[in-house]
Amino acid sequence: MTQNRGIELALVAAIGVFWGLNWPAVKFILGEIPPWTFRGFAFFVGAVALGALAYARGEKLVPEREEFWPLVVAGLLTIFGFNVQTALGQLLTETARATIIAFTMPLWAALFSVLFLGERLTAIRMVSLGVGMLGLVVLVSEGFAAFVEAPLGGIFMLGAAISWAAGTVALKARDWSMPPISRAAWLVGVSAVPTVLVALVIEQPLSFSGVSAPVAAVLIYHIVFPMIVCYAAWVSLVGRMSASSAAIGTLLIPIVGVLSAGYFLGDAMTWQKLTALALVLFSIILTFVEGNRTSAVK
Repeated sequence: MTQNRGIELALVAAIGVFWGLNWPAVKFILGEIPPWTFRGFAFFVGAVALGALAYARGEKLVPEREEFWPLVVAGLLTIFGFNVQTALGQLLTETARATIIAFTMPLWAALFSVLFLGERLTAIRMVSLGVGMLGLVVLVSEGFAAFVEAPLGGIFMLGAAISWAAGTVALKARDWSMPPISRAAWLVGVSAVPTVLVALVIEQPLSFSGVSAPVAAVLIYHIVFPMIVCYAAWVSLVGRMSASSAAIGTLLIPIVGVLSAGYFLGDAMTWQKLTALALVLFSIILTFVEGNRTSAVK
C-alpha cells in the first residue's frame, strides 16, 4: 500500500513539474512554429516514441476490437481537444491566465463523473465547483472589457479544460486490456492524424532550417517530457485512482505554470490572477479530499 502511494506521488510530482514548465515552453515555441504544425509534429513523434517504448517493454500494442472506438474518442478528447485548443488559446491570451482557466479541469471531471460514472454529487463537490467558478469570475474581472471584446482565447482554454475532463472520464469508464504506455501511444497517435492533416492544409510544412536553436531545444523538451513522460504517467495515474481523485495530479501544474510564466515570459502577477489561482487550487484540493473520503468508504 505504501509502495503504491509512493508511485502515485512520484507520478504526481513528474506531471506537476514537467507540465507546469510546459506552459511557457509552448508559448515560446509558438513564436516560431504555427500551432497545428507544432502539435502535429509533437503528436507524431510522441506516439512513435511511446509505441517503441511499449514494444521494448513487451506490452500489448493492439487493443481489443470493442476498445478501438472508445480509445479513439478518449484520445481525441484528452490529447487532441486539449492540446490544440491550448495552443490556439495561448496565441490569443497570456500564458498565466490560460493556465488558470485550463486547470479548472478537475471541476469538470468531478461533474462528468457524477453524470456519466454514477458518482455522487456530494456537498464537498458542490462547494468545489462553486469555489472553482468563483476563481474564473475573479480572473475574468481583470480586464473584463478586453475579455468581452476578444473572448476567443478564454473560450479556447475553457474548451480545453472541458475536453480534457471528458477524456479523463472516458478513460476511467472502462477497464482497458492494454497497459498504460501502449494506451498512451494510441491516445497520442489517434490525435496526430487529424492534426497533421489540418497542418498540411492550412499551414506551411515545417522547415527546421527556419527554427532557431533555442526553440528547437525547447521543442525537444516538450516532446520528451510533457508529451512522452507525462502522458504515460497521467494514463497510469488515472488507472490507479478515481476520475476525480486523479485530478490531484494537476495540483502542481498551475502553480508551476503561472510562476514560470511570470519568470520566463514576464506575465504580470496581479492580485486577480493570484486570487483566482488560489481559489482553483482550493477547489482541486476539495476534489481530492472528496475522492479520498469516497475511497475510504468503499
